[in-house]
Amino acid sequence: MSSNYIIFLILLLILGVLLQQDFIFTIIYLLAGVFVLSGWWSRKALADISFSRQLNQRAFLNEEVPVQLAIMNKSWLPVLWARVSDSMPSDLAGRYSFRHVISLAPYGKTHFSYTLYARKRGYYPIGPFFASSGDLLGILDQGNRRGSVDYLNVYPKIIPFTSLPLPSSSPQGTLRHSQPIFEDPTRVLNKRDYVSGDSLRRIDWKSSASLGRLQVKQFEPSISLEVVVFLDLDVSSYDARHYYDQTELAIVVAASVANWVCGKNQAVGLITNGLDVLEKIQAQDHPEIQPMSLASFIPAKKGRAHLIRILETLARLQSGQTTPFRELVNENSVDLPWGSTLVLVTGLINDELFDTLFQVQRRGLHALIINVGSKAPTKELSLKASSFKLPLYRVQTEMDLDMWRY
Repeated sequence: MSSNYIIFLILLLILGVLLQQDFIFTIIYLLAGVFVLSGWWSRKALADISFSRQLNQRAFLNEEVPVQLAIMNKSWLPVLWARVSDSMPSDLAGRYSFRHVISLAPYGKTHFSYTLYARKRGYYPIGPFFASSGDLLGILDQGNRRGSVDYLNVYPKIIPFTSLPLPSSSPQGTLRHSQPIFEDPTRVLNKRDYVSGDSLRRIDWKSSASLGRLQVKQFEPSISLEVVVFLDLDVSSYDARHYYDQTELAIVVAASVANWVCGKNQAVGLITNGLDVLEKIQAQDHPEIQPMSLASFIPAKKGRAHLIRILETLARLQSGQTTPFRELVNENSVDLPWGSTLVLVTGLINDELFDTLFQVQRRGLHALIINVGSKAPTKELSLKASSFKLPLYRVQTEMDLDMWRY
């Protein structure tokens, strides 16, 4: 458009020289001045536009996330017009996208709001913010000015379990257990008369004095759990036709197990061979930073804050051609403390994995296998799991998790 305008001025100048008419030169001066002034004004206006975006950067599935935008003119010059827009992923977008044409007074400010819909687990960029402007006549277009990018973490779906049969050999915990060898001295169940062979440490001297005979405390059996969830997101472990749905279901299982363990005030950790989107973003923004290993390792800890860290990691994970699951379990189970419980969430059960789990058991660890997807273990492998005393559960759809929900 600007090139055509310049050509028009040149033709007008030639016409003025040929006709020697002063009013033609006056028009040329006027139009040239408008052209220069408009260009400077629009560049100045675009450079002095600032914005800020406010949103909650964490959301649960199906939650609405309001976004507040503030656009400010930092100059004494008014912004005659500007096109503004904010980029958003299609998985989060509402019915209408955010695009507006605005004008701002000197040092003026305007506010906008829109809503994102957390329909799908993931780690999403919100932005960048774009602003473009031009002169009043529409002759010049100063292009786009980009703003910053924020990120929204949408947590995976969590199924609220009411029970989960996790094996453990760690005594002195907070969970009830049926084996009396795991008695908790802080939990007195009842008292009984003293018999020969009872430890003197169990005698309740106050009750013995009041009854006139020795009374012995009986403690409630309990265990503690230190659970590490091993999550397999290697696509070769799942059916090639349905690997996306099956790996998403595996993430739901991992999140639900972590939530249940945390709700029992027990320690839970996460080890996975999934690809972390955050590492890709950091590598793009900072090429000098070496990418981390494919395996994500979160040590077992207690507390809701720690659970949020696990959920944030699960939100960012993607499946791909990664470290084989057997290698992941073999390499990362060596340093786990005695009595830890491994919850293996995978789509592939084979002899190599059982060989690894046999070594895991010899180191004093426990394991529970949750087979996700359509690759069911053979009858021979199921019998091997039974002989190894490895609990094995099949989860083909989300409805199969009802066995622990009710």
